[in-house]
Amino acid sequence: MKLPELKIADFTAPIPLIQGGMSIRVSTAALSAPVAECGGIGVIGGSGLPGEELRKDILKAKSMTDGIVAVNIMYAMKDFYNLVMVSIDAGIDMIITGAGFSRDIFKIGREHNVPIVMIVSSPGIAKLAERLGAAAIIVEACEAGGHLGTDQPLREIFPPIRDVITKVPLIAAGGITNGYEMAEMMDKYGADGIQIASRFVLSEECDVDDNFKQAFLDAKKEDIVLTSSPVGMPGRAINTNFVSSLAKGTIEKAKTCEWKCLKKCDHHYCISERLMAARDGKIDEGLFFSGANTYKMDKILPVAEIFKQFVSQAESVYKEGKGFTPQAS
Repeated sequence: MKLPELKIADFTAPIPLIQGGMSIRVSTAALSAPVAECGGIGVIGGSGLPGEELRKDILKAKSMTDGIVAVNIMYAMKDFYNLVMVSIDAGIDMIITGAGFSRDIFKIGREHNVPIVMIVSSPGIAKLAERLGAAAIIVEACEAGGHLGTDQPLREIFPPIRDVITKVPLIAAGGITNGYEMAEMMDKYGADGIQIASRFVLSEECDVDDNFKQAFLDAKKEDIVLTSSPVGMPGRAINTNFVSSLAKGTIEKAKTCEWKCLKKCDHHYCISERLMAARDGKIDEGLFFSGANTYKMDKILPVAEIFKQFVSQAESVYKEGKGFTPQAS
């Protein structure tokens, strides 16, 4: 059966798939535009970017596609509201946010007619986001890469959140690696769509260094671990020399901070520097955020081929979802 479209506010994605927004400079226009062009929602990772760089990347992505382009900005960023306003001014279609909770962002979204999509990991926060005006909600579980708001797996936390969210689309995220799992989340669990990130690192269009992609290809199940982050949340990453040293307590605490990017930072290392090192392919120095099931991926493919595989696999088993049905206004 054909997969349903994903309707978020006034936007309709022909394919119910959101590409996760990976910072710093992992999800750029080079990746998000092809995703949008394939019918999904392409997402630029906006956290940690200077405002003008983010503006240029949004404008570039919008010039490359007529599809839907969003930006992901962590609330934990010190310049969160500036990045939000830069994104709106640049013509972004929607804003996705998590790693903290802002009530004001929903008011800003209403004032500028920009949908706000909230990333959550609990029924209570999901319901609050819906009540305050979220246009859609992403349920992100412990299998996801990067910062985690829960230690519970997707198939355990999704049902209770599905039970309380009735007015807006609900998206499943964390550890989804193929179209069969996509159909499972939509058909059995009632998701209105999925978000995937790590699979798109292993795309031809993702413009990280080749060493970054090779680290993903080389990773075994036991190589993907939980680590600490100055953001104050655990993160899932590949167990590189840096992550291993961090666990042993042998990383010297940062004495100065050039980035000053976080509202609250314990400075036990500079996350922006480590993410940039990963983006540049510095295996021993970098922090390579990775989903729990990255070890299942063994090929670098064009974005269009990733979409083709997900859609064909999903539609071969999909029956009828139990998710949100937009009401006529």
